[in-house]
Amino acid sequence: MKNRLFEQIDNSPLIIFRMFLGLLLACETWGAIGTGWVKYNLIDPKFTFSHIHMEWLQPLPGYWMYVYFIIMGFCGLLVMAGYKYRWSLGIFTIMWAATYFMQKTTYNNHYYLLMLVCFIMCFLPANRYAAIDSLKNPSIRRLTMPAWCSWVMIAQVTIVYVYASLAKFYPGWIDGTFTRSLMERTITPSLLPFFTQKWVYLGIAWMGIIFDLFIVPCLLWKRTRTIALIASLIFHLFNSITLQIGIFPFFALSFVVFFYPPEKMRRIFFKKKPPVTDHSPTYEGKNIFWYFFVPYLIIQLLLPARHLLMKGDVLWTEEGHRLSWRMMLRFRNGLINFRVVDKKTGEELYYDVTGDLTPKQKSGMAAKPDMIWQMCQRIKKHYAKEGKDVAVYVNSMVSINGGPMKALINNKVDLAAAEWNYWGHDNWVLLYDENGNPVN
Repeated sequence: MKNRLFEQIDNSPLIIFRMFLGLLLACETWGAIGTGWVKYNLIDPKFTFSHIHMEWLQPLPGYWMYVYFIIMGFCGLLVMAGYKYRWSLGIFTIMWAATYFMQKTTYNNHYYLLMLVCFIMCFLPANRYAAIDSLKNPSIRRLTMPAWCSWVMIAQVTIVYVYASLAKFYPGWIDGTFTRSLMERTITPSLLPFFTQKWVYLGIAWMGIIFDLFIVPCLLWKRTRTIALIASLIFHLFNSITLQIGIFPFFALSFVVFFYPPEKMRRIFFKKKPPVTDHSPTYEGKNIFWYFFVPYLIIQLLLPARHLLMKGDVLWTEEGHRLSWRMMLRFRNGLINFRVVDKKTGEELYYDVTGDLTPKQKSGMAAKPDMIWQMCQRIKKHYAKEGKDVAVYVNSMVSINGGPMKALINNKVDLAAAEWNYWGHDNWVLLYDENGNPVN
């Protein structure tokens, strides 16, 4: 096994992936400008809901976020060309990570995956062939790479798909409730009569589970690889057309290059490239693999399962939802009201939440405990500047997948004084049993 990890294989899959990745990075960042994503999420808001404990990370003022995204797009093109590869990808990774952590109103697991893959690629020798770097410096030119370079990418995408499949095993997905609502929101009206038939939306729900669970094993097995590729094309192109989720379908498809024999990738994409004749293991990058990638993959295996150690159902509490692969699982709708009380005088104070938030921010915040807590901290700081010490109480009613509204927050707890528990359950988030009855 050790020899197989370090045997030398043709590096064509990694080179091809670098090119695809660089192009997709440019499309994602420049597309975010063209579609208005940057404007609506980073320029229009007075502030953004950053990840907790990263509230200092806010967008650049004025229109500088356009410049920020333009720079990221150019970094993507440099990655594609393999010019100053580690610098260009390293800069992009840092800038993209900052973008990811500075806002979660439009939270998306796909953005998280892009960050992780860019981080991984910073440590892989993807600029040793068909790259400006290797043309300018022939001493780094190589036709091979250690086999573990491919296996790291396969392991990462396997974790994503398996957790995405397991997360779907809950009633709202299994009975098609979510997929029906999703079709109603995304499918063109002329096709709705077909996609809202029970056998169709229920079939889509179960095909999603089956696809996520079996796509990696089917790509790994030679006999089912081509069928799995066709299934991937259908699945991801359908998602691209109906869900309009940017580059992700094409990003997911690009991983396929690691599942095919490297020699086949060479023959398809680099016909003039000499074949590899010596596959003897060289143990190149041994320390990076054992001391960086192995711990990294262990963390990736454990982190998405942390919600199992937390009290309550993650679907309701959202605790352990982020930094995992619970993708496109549910719709959350909420109604919220903040009651601000001056602790010294007992006077109730009015805080204009609507004037402080964009409609999208308010809608997202109303149904998510972490964003509600952050809003309460912001209200507290606002009045602290006026010399007032306030308590903030919240009335929040939330519905999952169009179900009955239930209270999310204990309205007797002062959230301005509450601490955020990142690795456990916050007792001010109300819990319910399987019958919908409140529990302690």
